[in-house]
Amino acid sequence: MSRRVVGVVLALVVIVAGAGVVIWRSTSAEAGGDPVISVSRSACGQGWTDPRPGPQSFQVHNTGSVTAEVELIDPGTGTVFGEVDGLGAGTTRSMRVTLGNGAYAFRCVPEETDPIVGPTATVGGGQERSGPAVVPVTRNDLLAALRTYKDYAGTGLSTLSGQTGALSAAVRSGDRGASEAAWLTAHLAYERLGAAYDAFGDSNGAINGTADGLPAGVTDEGFTGFHRLEQGLWHGQDMAALAAVADRLDADVRKLRDSFADLQIDPNDLGLRAHEIMENTLQFELTGRTDYGSGTNLATALANLDGTREVLTVLRPLLVPRFPDLSEVDNWIGRTDAALRTAQRPDGTWTPVAQLARAQRERINGAVGELTELLAPVAAITEPRRVS
Repeated sequence: MSRRVVGVVLALVVIVAGAGVVIWRSTSAEAGGDPVISVSRSACGQGWTDPRPGPQSFQVHNTGSVTAEVELIDPGTGTVFGEVDGLGAGTTRSMRVTLGNGAYAFRCVPEETDPIVGPTATVGGGQERSGPAVVPVTRNDLLAALRTYKDYAGTGLSTLSGQTGALSAAVRSGDRGASEAAWLTAHLAYERLGAAYDAFGDSNGAINGTADGLPAGVTDEGFTGFHRLEQGLWHGQDMAALAAVADRLDADVRKLRDSFADLQIDPNDLGLRAHEIMENTLQFELTGRTDYGSGTNLATALANLDGTREVLTVLRPLLVPRFPDLSEVDNWIGRTDAALRTAQRPDGTWTPVAQLARAQRERINGAVGELTELLAPVAAITEPRRVS
């Protein structure tokens, strides 16, 4: 999963049950006669002259000279109903919302400037708001989750370094069967650390990169780490020649372990990776694109699911009051786990993706796909915002 952050979800919708509101993060302007809302460093939310309930779209225009974030909020509680991120100077983007009765205001957060809350508009004549929208999460709110996850990742790297040491020793012994077993144990341990990959920097590519894009493919000198060793072990390469590959993998893991205490995990990464880990699983593991011979993509998918569980565990105190669908996510995590385990044979080996029965493959793809969709709102809910 390293290799490959698929791309940030650019339009996220969070429907809050019973609240009659939608949080929408927009990325492009839409044509039409929608209200034009102007924002700048000195003014925010000018132009909303016809407050009304129901679905609508605002064209948010940055008249200032710096990039800004713009949110539609409840001015009394700070809860967020709509958002436009990274609105460049002189540009216009759409914010689509569905509003119930109540008070609303635009909050503008220009770069290097304190947030500005614009005039309050009162909406009436529509559906009553029976529950809150999403209360903003701040960087301070995320500190405990970040500390907990960093402890988890640090412990995981310490365990991993012992496993890659054992893997190196197995390869040096010339025992291919023992080496393949040790490879899978270590590789799955690494795959469970998905939310920390960005913090790993270049080490991530060295440890878990693929041959994609390399001039010489699998024979390229830049192809290293777990997948290079997988290629050699399962394709009969001389064990003596693979010893150097295993030794380098072990050295790269120990180097990362020793430097990890000084690395920083971006507060945005936890929420983003909750969704992206499974999105990457769909794209790379369930298609077999990262299979270099071991046929263990579905074991990797299960390890990715474990990594997603850990992210949700550390974020759970923030998600429980903000994400009504969390119980449904938990339900689909269980269903996805069960679907993936059907690919594990009685002897502990795994059925390669290409050898799955059609019905089995459809069940696995469907479960992972549904879970991925359900996880999409987590990034928007837990994105740290400046509120004062």
